[in-house]
Amino acid sequence: MKGTRAQTNTGRKEGVNLNKQQKQKKETTIDSYYSPNGTEGERSANDKPEIPANWIQAVEELKTQLREAEDNWEKNLKIKISHLETEALELKQENSVLKAKIIQLENEAKEMKDEAKEMKDEIKRMKDSLQRNSDQKEKDDQKAKDEIQSLRTRVKQLESSDLTRQQDTIRQNKKNEKIEENVKHLIHKTDDLENRSRRDNLRIIGLPEDHDKRKSLDIILEEIIQENCPEILEQEGKVEIERIHRSPPVFNPQLTTPRNVIAKFKNNQIKEQVLQAAKKNPFRYHGNMVRITQDLSASTLKDRKAWNMIFRKARELGLQPRIKYPSKLTIFLQGKVWSFNTTEEFQAFINKRPDLNRKFEVQPQNSRESSKDHFTNEETEANRV
Repeated sequence: MKGTRAQTNTGRKEGVNLNKQQKQKKETTIDSYYSPNGTEGERSANDKPEIPANWIQAVEELKTQLREAEDNWEKNLKIKISHLETEALELKQENSVLKAKIIQLENEAKEMKDEAKEMKDEIKRMKDSLQRNSDQKEKDDQKAKDEIQSLRTRVKQLESSDLTRQQDTIRQNKKNEKIEENVKHLIHKTDDLENRSRRDNLRIIGLPEDHDKRKSLDIILEEIIQENCPEILEQEGKVEIERIHRSPPVFNPQLTTPRNVIAKFKNNQIKEQVLQAAKKNPFRYHGNMVRITQDLSASTLKDRKAWNMIFRKARELGLQPRIKYPSKLTIFLQGKVWSFNTTEEFQAFINKRPDLNRKFEVQPQNSRESSKDHFTNEETEANRV
């Protein structure tokens, strides 16, 4: 009993010592955070931040947990996509095997038809022979009946096999449709995740390449903000950029337009302020027109690009078109707001209105480049989410 009590007391003392050491470590970490040049006592009372240290630590821990959860979720999603793709490949292989069997059955059916035709000819010859040889009539007739019955049995078997094959094909088509729906859903979720991962990004279009040789891109971005919306810098101070680079990273001398610049802000509120300011008034930098837009995934930009012709015509007709996230078109018609997810839905809508359908009879653009130019001209208005 004494040994047990001694061990318990020793364990309590060690626990107390560990708690004291942990508190000292936490206090040292907080002091080092607030006092980069020494202890907390060396700093003046006016230099201490108003935010409690335990709040900052809790926020950092929550951020770490959120990042880990997001990474785990993204890994699981990629694994599920890989499994579905493997299943789809296996189903395609099974489909090819079924097609080969179908071809084989069709060839067998053709052979059976040829055999049936030959049997008919043979029966006819037998009948002629029976007329000449009455003694062999009954025997030959019975033989012909037996062969005909065999042919009927084989035809029934082929019909049953063909019905089974059709049922298998129907079931396989249903499975393929379900897999296609799942793949489309996963692709949509992946695009949504990519767009959400870009929510802190801005895309700068039209910034000449030669500016990079004189200054870094983060300094250029700060000068653009200072020149076009200085009130943001006056309110927020220095704009912190987590990452900024040209896209694509390798310069192609054959391109006549400068590469886009993608900047990731540490503060989402500042990013939104810059984006809203760019929507109100066009930005300039050293006399050059530059455009600031929200950074989106390539698939989302492609879906939005499909609305170019319709968007321009709708704006000419005063329908107040807007592109909602991710790529939904809305128009204002007859006192109502109408929304469309695809161009097919919009075409079906105007087909029911002959007067509106005639107005939207537009010719496709002559080249891909003209379509791209139109998209860049409309992107500022279309990116309103």
